Amino acid sequence: MTIQFKTRKWFQGASIAITAMLALPQTAHAWGMEGHEAIAALAWKYMTPTTRKKVDALLAMDQDTLTQPDLMSRATWADKWRSAGHGETEPWHFIDIEIDHPNVVSACSAAADRANPASNGGAQPCVISQLDRFERQLSSKDTSVADRVLALKYVLHFVGDLHQPLHAADHDDRGGNCVKITVNNTKSLNLHSYWDTYVVKEIDPDPQHLADSLAKDITPADKKSWALGNSKQWAMESFQLGKRYAYSFHPPAGCDASRPPIPVSSGYDSAAQKVATLQLKKAGVRLAYVLNHRLRSIPLSYFTNLQKQAPASDNNG
Repeated sequence: MTIQFKTRKWFQGASIAITAMLALPQTAHAWGMEGHEAIAALAWKYMTPTTRKKVDALLAMDQDTLTQPDLMSRATWADKWRSAGHGETEPWHFIDIEIDHPNVVSACSAAADRANPASNGGAQPCVISQLDRFERQLSSKDTSVADRVLALKYVLHFVGDLHQPLHAADHDDRGGNCVKITVNNTKSLNLHSYWDTYVVKEIDPDPQHLADSLAKDITPADKKSWALGNSKQWAMESFQLGKRYAYSFHPPAGCDASRPPIPVSSGYDSAAQKVATLQLKKAGVRLAYVLNHRLRSIPLSYFTNLQKQAPASDNNG
């Protein structure tokens, strides 16, 4: 199968698309609120004191009301914004790399666009291209306060998205959204939702407590090794985990609403928890690394002077 960019909402053939979309489950949000909040809380532990001050200053300028203004809540903002009638941002949250014919370039061939803000999206955007663009927007000396605040919120979110295996791996099934499963012979949900929220809540439903627990197991060697690489390499890590673990029970490709749920074993559930735990750790460490790196070039005086300016204008995209 040739890899082609696609959103998880669109299907070829108008009549087929309408019928299929009525029957298919809704697209889930990567890691759910709990996962994204835990990643942000974990990242806070690894930010430098100066980065923390800069992040706090930017968050204080944000007047948006979709979420609470704290760091953990703002890490969920991008999902809230998408659900508030901005479906055009949906492709920004994932990259569909087919497990049978993986090709990250053809799955996301968005060219770098340095002339326009990242919020414009551009052609064939995906989580890799948009994360890279928002990182540049966050660190550029020419970025307005409102656009820098917006970039921070997207970076907080997209680093997390990039580490959810089914936001990278795909089997022509909308990243597992079309695959119905049952867990423990009772709970019925789709495969994507399982990896987004169910498995995270199994590990620990309290985001702050989860972050505290994850931090206890992260060694200095982990921090050093996980900070290496770039968004494309991190996406391929997630893809490999998705292929090896998320799709390990070999569900059929494609979307067919008539298929019955597939039971997953306790062994699958146990392995998923281990994979999710690892990915949450990596996402937290890497988010801190990205923010430390990207905000380093902006002097602290810029941030301390923010409070003297008028509040940031509506920066919702």
